[in-house]
Amino acid sequence: MSFQRQLAFWALALAAVILALLLLRDVLLPFIAALALAYLLDPLADRLERLGMRRLAATIVILCIFLLVFVLGLVLLVPLLSQQLADLVARLPADAAKLQALVMERGAPLLERFGGAKLAADAQSSLGNLVGEATKWAGGLLQSLWSGGTAIIGVFSLLVLTPVIAFYLLVDWDYMVTTVDGWLPLEHRETIRGLLREMDAAIAGFLRGQALVCLLLGLFYAIGLSLLGVNFGALIGIISGFLSFIPFVGSLTGLVLSVGVAIVQFWPDWTMPLATLGVFAAGQFIEGNILQPKLVGNSIGVHPVWLMFALLAFGSLFGFVGLLLAVPLAAIIGVLMRFALRQYLGSNLYHGGDVEKPAETSPSRHAGR
Repeated sequence: MSFQRQLAFWALALAAVILALLLLRDVLLPFIAALALAYLLDPLADRLERLGMRRLAATIVILCIFLLVFVLGLVLLVPLLSQQLADLVARLPADAAKLQALVMERGAPLLERFGGAKLAADAQSSLGNLVGEATKWAGGLLQSLWSGGTAIIGVFSLLVLTPVIAFYLLVDWDYMVTTVDGWLPLEHRETIRGLLREMDAAIAGFLRGQALVCLLLGLFYAIGLSLLGVNFGALIGIISGFLSFIPFVGSLTGLVLSVGVAIVQFWPDWTMPLATLGVFAAGQFIEGNILQPKLVGNSIGVHPVWLMFALLAFGSLFGFVGLLLAVPLAAIIGVLMRFALRQYLGSNLYHGGDVEKPAETSPSRHAGR
């Protein structure tokens, strides 16, 4: 088969996959969640197998422990966080207005000194409009989360379906991998295997490492803010940790929310807002110098800007399913782009004229999951 025909075949296959995802996105969530769960838990099942446990028994033990921990977390956290979310939605407009008044109280004299009363009045009006729009947007977002609790509960209701699908996937995981490996075209089998190993290392390393980073950061921020007595500290900390999946977004969101709440709550005392700022500074130091290097490293090989774009793009196209798929797809595209670049740099198109085509080699092989 010529290169053009192969390219056309894989382009059509990719288009068919994308079309299927678009058409079936409303029913894919439990299957994608189950696939991700089985993928993450497969190394543990393999380890139990090496210790002498049968695959079926290992799968049952792993899923039962996972479900027990997950349900226990929901029972402990959901009542606290739901109450704090409701209180935050109710108090947000009043707190925003108070924060605006504090800013203008301190900033208006300075503006009048350098720009006159008109500049101060214009600044107050602009700040009022900005705060009003921001409050409206944030309140609408929080209210949608609160009123859309049925959607969130619907996700949690996947406890009924997702574990069943994950069970069958985890039991047959090695068989499925072997079967798919047998479908690879013989001529390019080693190259494709090398690419798949690179994708596997990138996805597994990032997902497991970043998930643990988010969990630890969320606990650190929640405990730190709660010990300081900041209103909604546990909620803000958990939100910050969850959003830390997107580079810089989680820490910045948590910093703005917590410092704003602390200023309104403790004014005119600056000690607690500064202590709140210190909590996030310590969290960023721990993340950048300990958690990220130890748990994640450079496993994904994707620039943070591309990762943020992927999360927004796939989230917009496929909703919550897109958010689940964004990081794996970003890693896969990154591996393929690096491979394509290597091929281009060794081709006649780059060098010009006739050059000896290098032997096809597989990409660098990382350690497996």
